Amino acid sequence: MTPEDIAKLPYRRNVGVMLVNAQGHAFVGQRMDSDIPAWQMPQGGIDKGEDPRAAALRELQEETGVTPDLVTVEAETEGWFAYDLPHDLVPRLWKGRYKGQEQKWFLFRFHGTDDQVRIDADDHQEFAAWRWLAPDQVLDQIVPFKRAVYARVIDAFRDHL
Repeated sequence: MTPEDIAKLPYRRNVGVMLVNAQGHAFVGQRMDSDIPAWQMPQGGIDKGEDPRAAALRELQEETGVTPDLVTVEAETEGWFAYDLPHDLVPRLWKGRYKGQEQKWFLFRFHGTDDQVRIDADDHQEFAAWRWLAPDQVLDQIVPFKRAVYARVIDAFRDHL
């Protein structure tokens, strides 16, 4: 695909979750499908007819095993934050139909214990490992093409952290 072809593609609608514990540290997971350090917060697509908040709770449970009764919704971004995929990834992801993702982010406060986090709870495990990081440490661990969005997310939720 040429850069011009990619520029014409739409963004895929998606939700992201900043899950924070009682200490204000954020959950990050190392992607299973990456050979390089590729940490991220839980995120995923919105099913047809699904409300973004419901999608965020579903994705959180699928990727971390954390059930809705263990979290409180503290905030959500007013708008959608977009990022472009590196050009070499566009043809390989989502059958080349999207240039990147447009995300609505939610801040969830986790009220459970670490043993209730189960990254192996779903048949389609996304993360190989996970950890809690202070918000100011998160950006250094995220793949470069997502860092600008993550900076906006942290900034949007700063008063709640």
